[in-house]
Amino acid sequence: MHWSMNTLPLTPYMELGVHSLSGLLWTLLLLFLWHCYRMGSDLPIPGHAHAGKLKSSSRRSMMSRSGSCIGTKCSARSKLSRSDQISPFISMETVEDDEQGQGYLTPVLSHALFPAQASAEAKKLYTALQQYAKRYSWVGMGRIHKGLREQVRLNDHSAIQKPHLFFLPDVPSVPFFPRDAHRHDIEVLEANYPAILAEFQAVYQKGIDSKLGWTCGQAVFPLYSAGVSVAGNCRACPCTYRTLLSLRTFINSNSLGSAGFWLLGPGATLGSTYGPTNTRLRCHLLQTPPLCELVVGGEPQCWSEGHCLLVDDSFLHTVSHKVILSVDLWHPNVAAAERQALDFMFSPDL
Repeated sequence: MHWSMNTLPLTPYMELGVHSLSGLLWTLLLLFLWHCYRMGSDLPIPGHAHAGKLKSSSRRSMMSRSGSCIGTKCSARSKLSRSDQISPFISMETVEDDEQGQGYLTPVLSHALFPAQASAEAKKLYTALQQYAKRYSWVGMGRIHKGLREQVRLNDHSAIQKPHLFFLPDVPSVPFFPRDAHRHDIEVLEANYPAILAEFQAVYQKGIDSKLGWTCGQAVFPLYSAGVSVAGNCRACPCTYRTLLSLRTFINSNSLGSAGFWLLGPGATLGSTYGPTNTRLRCHLLQTPPLCELVVGGEPQCWSEGHCLLVDDSFLHTVSHKVILSVDLWHPNVAAAERQALDFMFSPDL
């Protein structure tokens, strides 16, 4: 019997033709290569640790390996203390410490992280950093961890820049910063200078009295003190308060940040001192009386009335005769993750 090709039941791929079948095969090949690439990229590199939290599957595998050593003679891993056994749950940064040849984050194998002479404040800050890392992540905490380890050594040496509370390493620092460091916030403050000055004059004319919201001694009218707003003073200066809230980098969530009017009378001088941290810049919006002087890190600076001046007060500084609005802004080289961690560590509630 004679059969014709037209009578055979062809599959859909045969109907599509040779070109379509070839394209399907190429697609499957590409998908297979992509799958192999993804599987290979997920494999850990020997001697390196992933930044960020360890995956739950890695945790289970490490725990199962440690559990298999029970009842037998295992390698040195079985000799780890209890604190060592939880170290896989703490991820480590891979950034190198040039001075000590160690990573920014070393495994926390014991509670003896700080030297014996470490202050109670330094230990409290490290405890707060641990709490933050448990709640969020160690990712991005390298410089903060390094700064806490080296704070004691920094306080033991004389230097022109020596913040007494917390020093963040590897932050470019100069006594005075250019306007471009915080152009938006500076332009907002300067645009509202006439209204801010009028509100200062109004509260000043009522008298410098603690019952009127002033902090006597240095004659400060605080709007924010250690990250907490002073409600009565903010109501007395509504335009200044709204201006502060419109700033992008104002430190208003932790005890490192403050804002308010500072008055230092003629002939008065604020002696040489260091600010608490190098993670902030202090912005001065000035009404400049005669004989005003500001020396930061041995470098004098001229003031201009109605214009902002950005100062890193972690440098040794001296001030003579001033009338200013002082606002604490984040240092431009402090990353967003570090800001969030510092907000947590220096929270007014802790």
